[in-house]
Amino acid sequence: MAMKWRNALKDYQLYLQIERGLSKNSISSYSLDVEKLIDYLEVNNISASPISINSEAIQQFIYDVAKNLNARSQSRIISGLRSFFNYLVFEDYRKDNPLELIESPKIGRKLPDTLSESEIDQLINAIDLSTPEGERNRAMLETLYGCGLRVSELINLKISDLFFDEGFIKVTGKGDKQRFVPIVKVTQKYINIYKSEIRNHMIIQDGYEDTLFLNRRGKQLTRAMVFTIIKQLAEKIGLKKSISPHTFRHSFATHMLQNNADLRSIQLMLGHESITTTEIYVHLDRGHLTKVVEKYHPRK
Repeated sequence: MAMKWRNALKDYQLYLQIERGLSKNSISSYSLDVEKLIDYLEVNNISASPISINSEAIQQFIYDVAKNLNARSQSRIISGLRSFFNYLVFEDYRKDNPLELIESPKIGRKLPDTLSESEIDQLINAIDLSTPEGERNRAMLETLYGCGLRVSELINLKISDLFFDEGFIKVTGKGDKQRFVPIVKVTQKYINIYKSEIRNHMIIQDGYEDTLFLNRRGKQLTRAMVFTIIKQLAEKIGLKKSISPHTFRHSFATHMLQNNADLRSIQLMLGHESITTTEIYVHLDRGHLTKVVEKYHPRK
C-alpha cells in the first residue's frame, strides 16, 4: 500500500517540477504534507490507497495530526493535501477530491514581525567582528536587509553576480527567475571587506570558488545556518520578537514603503510574481496610504 502512495507522490513531484515549474524547496514542502499522511496510514495500519481513501480517513488524520498544530500549520497541511488530490483528479485517477468538504481553519493574513531600523542596527552591532565569521555575518545581514533577499537567494549568491560598478546584483529567485536588484554603497563596502579580508584567505572547496558566502570549511552556507546566526543575535540583544531571515526581507519592503517607494518598484526588487503578494505589505501601514491620497488625489 505504501508503495502505491510513494509512486503517486513521485508522479506528483514530477508534475510540480515539470508542469508547474516549482523550485526544489516548494516541491519538498508540498511533498511533506503527503508524506505525513502516508506515515499516519502506515502507523495506524489503515489500508487505503491514494485512489480509495475517503473524506472520513482524511478528516481523522487531520484531527489527529492537527490537534497539536496552530491554525496556520493546519491550513498548510489541508491545502497541501488538497493540491495532491486535485492532481489525482486532474490525471483521472480519482473522480473526487476527498478534501472538498474539509474546511480550513480561518486565519487572518498574519504578517511576520517587522524590525524597526534601530532594531536592525542593534542586531548588526551585536555581531562579534573579532572573528572571521563576524565580518561574513555582517556582510550577509546587510545584504539580506539592504537588498530584500530570500535566504535561498542569499546563500546562492555568486561573486560573478556582483555588478558593483553598475550598482546592482543579479539574484536567482524562485523557479530560477533572475532579477537585478540595486545594491547601495554601504552594503557593497561590507561585502568588499569580507571578500578581501576574510574570503581571500580561506581554503575554498572545489565547486564553491564562485559562491560568495562560505562556511568555515570553504563550502556554501545552509539556510539553517543563517537562521541560527540570526536567532543567536536576537538572543544576544534580548529581542522578544520571533525573527528569521525572512524578517529582514519583510522589513526591507516595509521600510521602503514607509519611505514612499511605490509598490511596483518594491515588487520588482523583491521578485514577486504578482503585485498582490507585494500588497500584503500595504496592510501594515494604512497611514502611508492616507498620506499618498492626501498628496496625490486630484480632488484634494
